[in-house]
Amino acid sequence: MTNIGILGNGRVGGNLAAALTRAGHHVSVADSAPGVAAGVARVVDLVINATPGAGSLERLSALREELRGKILIDVSNATTDGPDGMPADLIYPGSSLAEHLQEALPGTHVVKTLNTMLFTVMTSPTTLTQPPTAFLSGDDPQARQVVRELLGDLGWRDDWITDLGGIETARAAEAAILFVPHVIRSTGVTPFAISITR
Repeated sequence: MTNIGILGNGRVGGNLAAALTRAGHHVSVADSAPGVAAGVARVVDLVINATPGAGSLERLSALREELRGKILIDVSNATTDGPDGMPADLIYPGSSLAEHLQEALPGTHVVKTLNTMLFTVMTSPTTLTQPPTAFLSGDDPQARQVVRELLGDLGWRDDWITDLGGIETARAAEAAILFVPHVIRSTGVTPFAISITR
């Protein structure tokens, strides 16, 4: 059992919290109330960033001391929205939110994952008709391994997980968000994920 803190109590955070609790972990969820995120981050072993990506860097930079020495799993996408409210462009073109978080939090092990799919697939990968892919990006190999094992608790088979390597690889995974509005306009809001087939 891992003591996990989830920052963000929207659809993504709530979905992850429920699934990780079912898997036997102790989960604390922080809403946007002042001081709550810091309190949660201070007492847990591992933190998941499920806050809206556009404001994640500012929110998490304020938790530098609370996150020191811990693994931070970033599942967010930092985008600007188009007129229809769907992602239109990247906030950090040529880089990534994950890279900016790692730079702002040098004492924290940032791992990017689960951002290349509709949020329901994060915790139910077997519901798709084809095997999805979950990508891992992070500078610390041990932290990536911990996250790989946590993905297993969410139903991800080991051969469905692709370790891309260092945190700079997160820019490729984050760029995949630009597929999303086009896919949704074409097929509707149905569960989907980016998948590497071999």
